[in-house]
Amino acid sequence: MTMRGLRTAATVAAAVALCAGAGAGMASAAGSGASAAGACQPGTLKVTTTDAGSGQAGMNHEGTYLKVTNTGGSTCAISGYPGLALEGAGHTAVKTTAHHGDTYFAKDPGVHQVTLKPGKSGYADLVWTHAGPSSAQAKYLQVSPTGSNSHSVVGFDKAVDGGALSVTAWSATPPSAS
Repeated sequence: MTMRGLRTAATVAAAVALCAGAGAGMASAAGSGASAAGACQPGTLKVTTTDAGSGQAGMNHEGTYLKVTNTGGSTCAISGYPGLALEGAGHTAVKTTAHHGDTYFAKDPGVHQVTLKPGKSGYADLVWTHAGPSSAQAKYLQVSPTGSNSHSVVGFDKAVDGGALSVTAWSATPPSAS
């Protein structure tokens, strides 16, 4: 396969992974019923990573929290799982597989609506391993917080085994082990 063919295949794989996470968010939002807060709109959310005061490392596992902040002027809601895709140097696509549910460090809070007032944040736990020979070197992480095609790109200079990431659903507080 040519280098161009490999890049195209990797891009398609990343898009599928991003859409898979996005689809989970759309399905859960549709099933959550009516609410006072409307869905957060693209351009009103900022995604960052944070340790939220507690480091996550052990037994070849590493983790961080995804933090999504409402930068808009009105209250809105998110639900489901973030869509994820790794990028390498030069923002090239890296094959990514996102596993939804419990992580090595936190229990999945399950799909539920998280209401974000202006300036307030929601969290998801993100974990990966980095000990195997099939580690992919990521430089960036695409995060789609609402299940739309809109995404944020955050710095993520990490080796990730097989491009596999584990992530919990969004929560109003950082998910914990209990």
